[in-house]
Amino acid sequence: MSTDFYTSSILPYSGIIIKICRAYTDSQEDFEDYYQEVCLQIWRSRERFRGDSKWSTWIYRLSLNICLTLIKKKKKNKQHYSSNYERPLEATEDNHAFSDESLNLLYDAIKKLSDIDRAVILLYLEEKPNMEIAEIIGTSPNNIGVRINRIKERLKKILDGKIN
Repeated sequence: MSTDFYTSSILPYSGIIIKICRAYTDSQEDFEDYYQEVCLQIWRSRERFRGDSKWSTWIYRLSLNICLTLIKKKKKNKQHYSSNYERPLEATEDNHAFSDESLNLLYDAIKKLSDIDRAVILLYLEEKPNMEIAEIIGTSPNNIGVRINRIKERLKKILDGKIN
């Protein structure tokens, strides 16, 4: 991957990639793997960008699809290599993506949502209009509006400790 492509086409959208990768990972190690894989796949598939949507929309869609694919692969592998041990998350200075406690609480709540609801709320938190969210998710803007209201209610209940 060229430095120029990374600097001009990926780095300005790294916030998007970070948020999506963080919402679908539980450890710094997984986060870094997902982020690297997303960047690599953006570079590999850059020629397939047709310009039908904005570059940022395409980055969202690609990042989301890659994370969902990696989750499926991980679940499939977990079935083959089952273990009761999960490494706890530790906040350190080097562990920037998982160091803010209130942000961790929000991401923990978001992780309790379905994969699609996670994507919708992340796009909403990025202040994307319902039309763009609908385009990325593949549904209608009206459906997105209803879904966002339901997601916010569910997150409030999760954060208030009413739902596990």
